[in-house]
Amino acid sequence: MARISLKKSQAIAESIVAIEPRFSEVVAKFGPCPIGLVPSRVSNFAALVESILGQQLSIKAADTIISRVRNLAGGKLDPKTIAKLSSKTLRSAGCSTHKTRAVRELAIAVNAGDLKLRSLGKKSETEILDLLLPMHGIGTWTVEMFLIFQLGRIDIWPVGDLGVRRGWEKVHRLKGEIDTSELMKAGEKFRPYRSHLAWYCWRAHSLY
Repeated sequence: MARISLKKSQAIAESIVAIEPRFSEVVAKFGPCPIGLVPSRVSNFAALVESILGQQLSIKAADTIISRVRNLAGGKLDPKTIAKLSSKTLRSAGCSTHKTRAVRELAIAVNAGDLKLRSLGKKSETEILDLLLPMHGIGTWTVEMFLIFQLGRIDIWPVGDLGVRRGWEKVHRLKGEIDTSELMKAGEKFRPYRSHLAWYCWRAHSLY
């Protein structure tokens, strides 16, 4: 997939503010969004494993477990090595039973050639969802994070993400929680740059 330029990212930020001026403070503080700017340094497999292991954990806790698993795998999240790790070994690193099964089944599927990850960057969002969602432990949120941070897709709107919802609520000074269907509708006017909108919502969540 073609990457965007810094100039393009700046233009996207300006368009978001033009559509919704309430984002001006967040954009001014954090600058251009990095999504889509720099190619990922890890493989698609490693990115999915990290996403699975990080589900419903704080960043610090997720980083600790990911680091432990990487060390057990010899320093690299590789499908051949991960597939050889026993469930007991993965659980010793802090992986839950659910995540252990998900990581091992992903590694085995990739190893066997049943799941081809290298070509995902050439597929559409719908094709990627159809390919990955049947895998144990991979839900919509995991695929959305993969699309945004691994493949650099700039029009993903992860309304199921708590940080996105809280950030939106803080920017708009909402007194109550916004419904996901309402947020999905509210994001329509920001197409085709909703991944960048999500990033500014995450920043707003940490700012306010």
